[in-house]
Amino acid sequence: MNPALDVRELAKSYGQKQAVNGVSFQIPAGQIFGLMGMNGAGKTTILRMLATLLKPDSGDALIDGNSIVKNPEKVRACISYLPDEAGAYRSMTGKNYLKFIAGLYFRDEAEQKDCAALGEEICGLGEALERKINTYSRGMTRKLVLARTVMTKPKLAILDEPTSGLDVLNSLDIRKTIRNCANEYGTAFLLSSHHMQEVSTTADRGAIMKDGVFLAEGTPQELLDMYQAKTLEEAFEKAVRSA
Repeated sequence: MNPALDVRELAKSYGQKQAVNGVSFQIPAGQIFGLMGMNGAGKTTILRMLATLLKPDSGDALIDGNSIVKNPEKVRACISYLPDEAGAYRSMTGKNYLKFIAGLYFRDEAEQKDCAALGEEICGLGEALERKINTYSRGMTRKLVLARTVMTKPKLAILDEPTSGLDVLNSLDIRKTIRNCANEYGTAFLLSSHHMQEVSTTADRGAIMKDGVFLAEGTPQELLDMYQAKTLEEAFEKAVRSA
């Protein structure tokens, strides 16, 4: 079986700045891969290329067998993308927002209804879905837009800093949701994060990035062993400082 995502020597420059330099990795269906790096490491550039928002200078990636270079329209049909600062239509209720998004993906009314119902279940906001989104906290909004991202059961969900700015409890809820969706629906997840704990507790595999390249890749335990570290923070520090 082909992996959900197969990245092959992906590269992108901005003028003289090499943002991503020949990166390759794979994500099987139902697994979670975490990109770890400081600002400017190239994480978001990778995510945007895979979401077909940026065209790579060289290399390619196959998502469910579709090339981001040759068949971007087919890629868009099988992915979902959640940017760092994604928002929702604040004048809508949470329930109507999920219905609206479902209508963008499915023509059949029964499929729309099932999709929106799944979104309601995933976000776990209960009666708050009857309220307008402009009354939501940041954590509630993030749960809603994450539900919007995964309720269509994409082959690959691309998440940029999914718990950025959230408190501990909301962060835990988001991580559990990601893990549950990977297990239950077979969705592959690619997430970027500044939080090593997020990768340690959520991802099956991860990579430490600096200056557009992977310094190390493996399971959280493999990364710990590689740098003889007790935590991923320590492994990350050793990797980046020694590069």
